[in-house]
Amino acid sequence: MSPDVDLTVPKPGPRHLLGRLPVLDYRVFEFAAGRRWPGAERVLPRLSRSANHGVLWFATAAAMAASRTPRARRAAGRGLASLSLASLTINTLGKRSVRRARPVLDPVPLSRRLKRQPITTSFPSGHSASAAAFAAGVALESPSWGAVVAPVAFSVAASRVYTGAHFPSDVLAGAALGVGAAFAVRALVPTRAQVVPPARPRAGVPALPDGEGLVMVANTGSGSADRVRGLRDSLPGAEVVECDPADIRTELEKAAARARVLGVCGGDGTVNTAAEIALRHDLPLAVLPGGTLNHFAYDLGVEGVRDLSRAVQEGEGVRVDVGRFTGGGQEGVFLNTFSLGVYPELVRERERWSSRIGGWPAGVLAALRVVRADRHPLEAEFRGEAGPLWLLFVGNGTYHRMGLTPGRRLDLADGQFDVRIVHGGRRPAARLLAAALAGPLPLPHSRLRSSGRYPRPAPAAVQVGRLHLAGVEPGTLLAYDGEVIEADGEVTLEKLPQALTVYRPVSPS
Repeated sequence: MSPDVDLTVPKPGPRHLLGRLPVLDYRVFEFAAGRRWPGAERVLPRLSRSANHGVLWFATAAAMAASRTPRARRAAGRGLASLSLASLTINTLGKRSVRRARPVLDPVPLSRRLKRQPITTSFPSGHSASAAAFAAGVALESPSWGAVVAPVAFSVAASRVYTGAHFPSDVLAGAALGVGAAFAVRALVPTRAQVVPPARPRAGVPALPDGEGLVMVANTGSGSADRVRGLRDSLPGAEVVECDPADIRTELEKAAARARVLGVCGGDGTVNTAAEIALRHDLPLAVLPGGTLNHFAYDLGVEGVRDLSRAVQEGEGVRVDVGRFTGGGQEGVFLNTFSLGVYPELVRERERWSSRIGGWPAGVLAALRVVRADRHPLEAEFRGEAGPLWLLFVGNGTYHRMGLTPGRRLDLADGQFDVRIVHGGRRPAARLLAAALAGPLPLPHSRLRSSGRYPRPAPAAVQVGRLHLAGVEPGTLLAYDGEVIEADGEVTLEKLPQALTVYRPVSPS
């Protein structure tokens, strides 16, 4: 052998490895095509077809939402948002940037092949991106639901190689893009676990290991039967009274006379009644959400039986602010919101239709009827200046937008009213829509209006501890926590700081 011949094998460099990737990709594809996977021929091709246009994931999201648990609904919504972002990215950038041909189907058995072969480019896999995005989005909001969805998502991704629709690298790239889309959505809209409200100020409440001493009054009209059953299982010593909506106040008064802890299961209106009675009897309140919206319970951090049961058993509670209003012979308290203008009319319209067509459709119909009706803005005097208003909203605590989501309260004991105003004008629908999309602007600290007109049509906001309205026209509707009454003359709102003690786990599950 000549000493001039060098037989050492050069180490593979980056270009060498990149050059071999297509070869490795095709070898893995051939290996998958040549293997027999028990039971896969009946399942994977059908699963792959069911994921066309996201049908499988929309059906999964609908099934999750039907469970009626807030976490499942949020997880379903986050999964669909992640899927939408992934699909948009794939169709606008992914498929156009790398124009890769689909695999040759010769190695794939006929029984596995799709009846309709895709005609778009191969890289990256849109099915895999959608599957990974939906599963990751669901898991970020609810790990338990994520564990249920993940095997299905993995099977959909694997089916794309199994049926010969994609190379393995197409699937891996699509899955990576889908997971990235889920995290991008989380950056825009934080999960509930990222924005847990502070457990302050802490309050001393009795610990009831089996629930003895708790009298829970449940509104049967709110459809809370499942939660009542769960509460009975978790707290067998608690007394549960189920009653019709018309008897709620009477039963709550009776319960307060014998209870160590007053409990309520229902919507925000029912909780409002219970809070007023708990304040008068100086009792701690245990709230189990059982209505449609449940703003107070969810902002508090109590989403279901597990949260409330743990707080009652371990004796964990906080103190929260209460809003009180008086005026025109009316008075009451509110835990969530107080409003004048078009919103009370919307609530009344919604209640009129909800028994016929359901809560959410009734809300949409009510909004359309209110904004399209021929009406004049409310005339009221605020901060010494009279003027037209389409809406005056007062929140018990400061509302924050979380990314692109609607506002929620992170602190129920901040001592502030969150006052939002939509000024009067000729086009209420446009102004109300602008308020919903853009959010409010700070109110000027000087005069509210100038030369008989507001300085700008944008919605406005200010945080105050007390509020006084004068010149309210007779018959004006006002709404508090979903209840609607009439008022006139002067209306005064004041804070009752940390007046109500409620059960809430220190670290909600």
